[in-house]
Amino acid sequence: MSDDAPRAALARRPLGRSGLEVTALGFGSAPLGDLYAPLDDATAIAAVDAAAAGGVTLFDTAPLYGRGLAEHRLGTALRRRPRESFVLSTKVGRVLAPAPQGVRRREGYVGGLPFEARFDYGRDGALRSLEQSLLRLGLASIDVALIHDIDPWTHGEGYDARFREAVGGAYRALHELREQKVVRAIGIGVNDAAVCARMVRETDIDCVMLAGRYTLLEQGALDDFLPLAAQRGIGVLLGGVFNSGILATGAQSGAHYNYRAAPPEVLARVARIDAVCRSHGVALPHAAIRFPLAHPAVPSVVLGAVTPDEVTRNLAAFDAPIPAALWRDLAAEGLLRKDAPVPR
Repeated sequence: MSDDAPRAALARRPLGRSGLEVTALGFGSAPLGDLYAPLDDATAIAAVDAAAAGGVTLFDTAPLYGRGLAEHRLGTALRRRPRESFVLSTKVGRVLAPAPQGVRRREGYVGGLPFEARFDYGRDGALRSLEQSLLRLGLASIDVALIHDIDPWTHGEGYDARFREAVGGAYRALHELREQKVVRAIGIGVNDAAVCARMVRETDIDCVMLAGRYTLLEQGALDDFLPLAAQRGIGVLLGGVFNSGILATGAQSGAHYNYRAAPPEVLARVARIDAVCRSHGVALPHAAIRFPLAHPAVPSVVLGAVTPDEVTRNLAAFDAPIPAALWRDLAAEGLLRKDAPVPR
């Protein structure tokens, strides 16, 4: 199969009730913002080009990622393509300003642009954030606007106040933009399934991007949020399907879970999952990518990449055969919830 050949697994799926369709594999641009390590412009742009050439149509970004650098690089690659050929998602909740004295809060982005981010979940802040994003992207429109990081992970004890600020401000702004057909779909992007469920119950959103909470390692989102999403017709885009890396690397020394060193109990569980995968001749990352797509509320998993080779490996994971017996054995050993939908 050539790199440009269409892959059946990348058939487009509906993004909830929005009327948009997205590919089963999306491209996440967080690594393009110099996440953990510097990246040169040419390699970053080549990674986006490789994803588009491989059939990916969903591209996600945010002002947080390198304080605008990921948006800048993603836009450089995408604006050379027909606008109708891709679905573009970005986020609101942070507004950037020049930092001539240097950046104080890098949040894992070792390079990035010389801007400082501040939280602003108000109506005007959301509108300003979107305008800034369009200027960095060099594009006239986005398709999906998500309110970013209104969760306890980010705000701790201040979470509830930030959530209410977002519902009363940013959400109302995005709702108006959707009514005006300026954007096609609105929602949130967080690391907490309970926050997703709360937002679905309190507002009229189309989709969410949920990172790390519905994976081969943990399926707690089945308790409340995912059944609710399926019932309400909410499209769930899944990021973090490797749980910060451990489902890509396996239970090796230094493996990361939830953005920090994995604890012993997580290492042990991943080692058991990996052993079952190996017994069926399946690579752990391939199973990790394919498993969550079986849920009817999930149209796409969004994977980051920094090089064309990484994009190629992600695409190859969709072509790798996975026997049904693998999922049965994981469930039988208590490593996968028995109520979790599995690929067929």
